[in-house]
Amino acid sequence: MADTRKRMYRNIKYRLTRPAPPTAPAPFTRPVVVVGSAPVSHKPAGWEPEFAVMTINGSQSVIKSWGIAAPDITFLQFNQIEGTNTNAVEVRRVLSGKRTGALYVFLWRKDDRPRLEKGLRNFDFRYDSLQIVDRYERMALMDRVAGVKSLELDTESKCSNGMNAVLFALHNGAPAVIITGINPNLAGHAYNREGLVRAHVQMDKQIVAKLLADGRPLYTADPAVSEDMGIPLWTGMI
Repeated sequence: MADTRKRMYRNIKYRLTRPAPPTAPAPFTRPVVVVGSAPVSHKPAGWEPEFAVMTINGSQSVIKSWGIAAPDITFLQFNQIEGTNTNAVEVRRVLSGKRTGALYVFLWRKDDRPRLEKGLRNFDFRYDSLQIVDRYERMALMDRVAGVKSLELDTESKCSNGMNAVLFALHNGAPAVIITGINPNLAGHAYNREGLVRAHVQMDKQIVAKLLADGRPLYTADPAVSEDMGIPLWTGMI
């Protein structure tokens, strides 16, 4: 009964509010590189400084070896700010003292922004702009870009923040989206040795398949991911 009520409430609210997906500070005109935290990642072939870089949670640690001090955009899940689980603690550790361009925090209460700002100060993570993305805006992103409707009733009905970043880049005009360090089949993170299992695996695979079937400009810089998931390997040109 509780699940039925939740389903009805979210469905009605989504239809009535007609939320818009989150927008970038400016439309993308060059390829966007979405960097996840899977243990294996690669700097894309033909790298150019004009590429936009998006990082997910603690994956900012990956781009340091590329000579990039700060990404253009970072996606953070709300529980990374104050959470006490291993992943949240590790994310705060690797982001401590770092900065980003535009910061998007998912599912934080929009009426409690001061607490969010304080939480970010507590681990000295700085940003040029800060936007809170609620559940319905995230649902709209999947709906508008991939044509997949989800009421996010459980973990496997949601996609990962890495895949949300792909959808975000496409929604905001990216002529190509290149993923690296994003592999639904691989456990663990580049910034620790805990070997934490990934969530949202099936939905991520569904979204990838849908984007490819629709002819969307999705690529990967990781040969193993290209072979495993059928995503075209980025070779340095569109």
